[in-house]
Amino acid sequence: MRTALIQQHNTGDLRDNRLRLGEKIRSAAADGAELIVLQELHDGLYFCQTEDVDLFDLAEPIPGPATDFYGQLAQELGVVIVTSLFEKRAPGLYHNTAVVLERDGSIAGVYRKMHIPDDPGYYEKFYFTPGDLGFHPIETSVGRLGLLVCWDQWYPEAARLMALAGAELLIYPTAIGYDDRDDREEQERQRSAWQLVMRGHAVANGLPVIAVNRVGREPAPGDNPEAGITFWGSSFAAGPQGEMLTELPLTEEATEIIDIDLKRCELVRRWWPFLRDRRIDHYDDLTRRYRDPF
Repeated sequence: MRTALIQQHNTGDLRDNRLRLGEKIRSAAADGAELIVLQELHDGLYFCQTEDVDLFDLAEPIPGPATDFYGQLAQELGVVIVTSLFEKRAPGLYHNTAVVLERDGSIAGVYRKMHIPDDPGYYEKFYFTPGDLGFHPIETSVGRLGLLVCWDQWYPEAARLMALAGAELLIYPTAIGYDDRDDREEQERQRSAWQLVMRGHAVANGLPVIAVNRVGREPAPGDNPEAGITFWGSSFAAGPQGEMLTELPLTEEATEIIDIDLKRCELVRRWWPFLRDRRIDHYDDLTRRYRDPF
């Protein structure tokens, strides 16, 4: 599977962001990409740095302008595109949603982000209702895509449930970066952990993993010029044994096209039959928040 990862720096100009992405998508398709993966909330700035009710105006329905734009590109170029948007499902009901557009421009499937963070600079619980569609792969002409979004990447349960439902590939559109208050060593530990946990999902499930992150500094809305997030880029793809297939730059926009061998996953799962040896008869406590000692 010829797969393109597109890592972009965004501005507050939605039209410009979308047009630049369109050019990159066209270029990737011309170079033979069959599947094209975009970053989380890729059409605008990462607005969750503050809580502001006026920012709900950024949300749009599905189908809507974004799915129309990328659906037309998918149809024109004959590619599958993984997109991400701020979904307005109903008045007062919003989601962080990934949408897969099929080669014919139709919506192949939708995934609503299940795990919602609430940290300084990442006030997503203010904007997004947790997803209610569960962990179900999206069937496409290029394979069954296990689509998850950003904060989902820290949860092995999410990756496992996608694998158990038949996903052939785990995909994480992402928006994550440095807290300026942390020293450089702590920042690097966090970036390294971000990659390591997803490479672990690849190993534990015998599946390739793709993570596409934002890059560059984005100011926080408001009057404080020092507030903002520096997104650390580092988009990557890993094989079913956690091996790095590609890694994009820390600080620059980049597009990378790689070949992913889905057939190799069958061999890896024969060598390491983790699904065979799971003790599902003793996993009931996984549905508990925590097991207290009393």
